[in-house]
Amino acid sequence: MTCSLMTRTLIICFLLLFALPGNHVGVAFQPEFAEPILNLTVPLGRDATFTCVVRHLGGYRVGWVKADTKAIQAIHDHVITHNPRVAVSHNDYSTWNLHIKGVQEEDRGSYMCQINTDPMQSQMGHLDVVVPPDIVNEDTSGDVMVPEGGTVKLTCRARGYPTPHVQWRREDNAEIVIREASGVKTKVSNFQGEFLKLTKVTRSEMGAYLCIASNGIPPSVSKRIMVSVHFHPVIQVPNQLVGAPLGTDVTLECHVEASPRSINYWVRDTGEMVISSEKYDVQTISKSMFEVKMILNIRSLAKTDAGSYRCVAKNSLGEVDSSIRLYEIPGPTRKPQPPGRFNPPHYDEEEDYPDQLGSAEQEAEEEMTNIVADRNPTRGGPHPTLLPPGKKNNHVVFSEREAESDDSSSAATSGVAPVATLLVALLLLAI
Repeated sequence: MTCSLMTRTLIICFLLLFALPGNHVGVAFQPEFAEPILNLTVPLGRDATFTCVVRHLGGYRVGWVKADTKAIQAIHDHVITHNPRVAVSHNDYSTWNLHIKGVQEEDRGSYMCQINTDPMQSQMGHLDVVVPPDIVNEDTSGDVMVPEGGTVKLTCRARGYPTPHVQWRREDNAEIVIREASGVKTKVSNFQGEFLKLTKVTRSEMGAYLCIASNGIPPSVSKRIMVSVHFHPVIQVPNQLVGAPLGTDVTLECHVEASPRSINYWVRDTGEMVISSEKYDVQTISKSMFEVKMILNIRSLAKTDAGSYRCVAKNSLGEVDSSIRLYEIPGPTRKPQPPGRFNPPHYDEEEDYPDQLGSAEQEAEEEMTNIVADRNPTRGGPHPTLLPPGKKNNHVVFSEREAESDDSSSAATSGVAPVATLLVALLLLAI
């Protein structure tokens, strides 16, 4: 009886001891995880925190282990690892936190939260450390120079996590020309891949090419690679012959293409170099990386300005020039020269002709008195000449004997007289 009572008392005391919290070795209930550990994705250099929620922990302890290396990070509220960036915290013995400050790539992996029950209970969360892309300069091309018609291969290497992908595009948004060995030519706005090969390069492909690396983790990065295509200068002249009246301003133009950039200047046919002054205005306007427009403005054209002007372009690959001929043309107020034998006469617009007043028929009749036709063209006499009214003293007059010497010819042409009269009238109206 006494032994039975003592046995019951020991059992009760043992149960009470395991039910106490703290450092006691027993619990009333087995501990369990209240929720799973969340996986974390953290950019390089940021902080990460795993949270493990436990119910009915009692006198058991919580520990943290890095699963892939089996390295113990912490037990309960004590840090075991020598990593100074690792720390632990807890809240009311139910919420246990593992803190990793300034995560590095070596921190990537799975972390296990353990309860030292028998058998042990555990759950894991994964830490993914993502790294924004970065250009590997030592493995990436720099600025390059290539002769026109040559080949250039551009390389762009990038690192990051996940692995970045690389694409190329031109800074000016022009198309990239891809020429295959088979001769097929393709134009694309962007090109995918670490390597960009340009073959049979032309001057239009000169410019800045951008190597862009991205992996979904901002920011994307790029590198600017300058492709310079070298060729000797070429000059195009829109107008090689320029005329202008005296006293007016004249502009001469030359279009130059050269790479490297050329030295450009103007020279007269006398060998004198033309520079900006009160007489001349010399300008050079850049149109692109390899195109410039040379402009020479000549103020108040004088007779001494007429002649040849040469535009000259020179770079390390060669020299070229082209000539423009400048000449004087009559101005709008300049009176024309007297007419030649077979040219119609010209008259000043300010001259007054009082004899022209009246009807067209009267003008025709008056005009017929001023016309004497050679009735025998075989005699080699002068051709009929039309003269305006008031100028009768200047017309050609044949003698009466010559006029009567060929009555037969006169009779033959008498039928044409009305038609001639009508044509004369129409001509007078046009004057």
